[in-house]
Amino acid sequence: MSAIAHTPVHLAPADWLARRAAHEQRVRVWVDPHQERASRGEKHPVYDFLFSYYAFRPAWLRRWHPGPDVILEGEAGREFLRWPEYREVDGGVMLDPATLPEHRHEFVTWLRGLLIATQERPAFFGCYGLHEWAMVYRQTPEEVRHNAWPLRFPPDEIARIVETGPVTCTHFDAFRFFTAPARPLNKLQPTRATTSHLEQRGCLHANMDLYKWAFKLAPFTPSELVADCFELACAIREVDMRASPYDLRALGFAPIAIETADGRAEYERHQRAFTSRSEPLRARLIALCERLLNL
Repeated sequence: MSAIAHTPVHLAPADWLARRAAHEQRVRVWVDPHQERASRGEKHPVYDFLFSYYAFRPAWLRRWHPGPDVILEGEAGREFLRWPEYREVDGGVMLDPATLPEHRHEFVTWLRGLLIATQERPAFFGCYGLHEWAMVYRQTPEEVRHNAWPLRFPPDEIARIVETGPVTCTHFDAFRFFTAPARPLNKLQPTRATTSHLEQRGCLHANMDLYKWAFKLAPFTPSELVADCFELACAIREVDMRASPYDLRALGFAPIAIETADGRAEYERHQRAFTSRSEPLRARLIALCERLLNL
């Protein structure tokens, strides 16, 4: 990969301070309710996932970074020097991608390959969200993860729906939470090693994971891109749980009845829309990986 010259963009204090304030205001819509629930010891079966499974602290999500090739002008920009990835340059302060350690270069190389393979592989729209059903298959009520919330069907009916599937999950990080009896029912047996060979852009979880990849590249990821990926992950999580066997109508989430033909069609419409929304975000992450590797 040949190096490409990039002319830094200079941001006057008024400009970058406005961008920072806009980012913080945007993410508070998600962060503040989560922190308020946490202060009360209150769990949420839909939104907690975005802060627990995706272990990026709310304070980190609120923190703004401009991304590579941006010079923050003015004395206020010096506050960014508390992070080792920033340095002083003529005119202000900017990220220094050369501070990315060698082992992180290996990760960025791997991630670029994964994102490109996912983008190029044909999208699959036939899973209908059965992964969430496979996670409670043949479990007792005490074993069910969100057992504070009712299931829409008794265990035997959930088992029948799973067994008549077909179950076609391509995403390892969903498959690994299947119950032991459910795993042999899946047409594929994903592993961590086969992720790059199976990941595809029709998968809700693969598109949610764009948020994970964005924050794993922080602080080199522009925070607007992190927020865009979080916004998509939030919308996907809502649909993911609406299509699950849980009855979350008390929280305002109407079920997507994937056990019916109409419900499967509704799920696929959401899946296709999320695939379209994911593609420009994935392209931006690929471009960021290439920018970091060019240095």
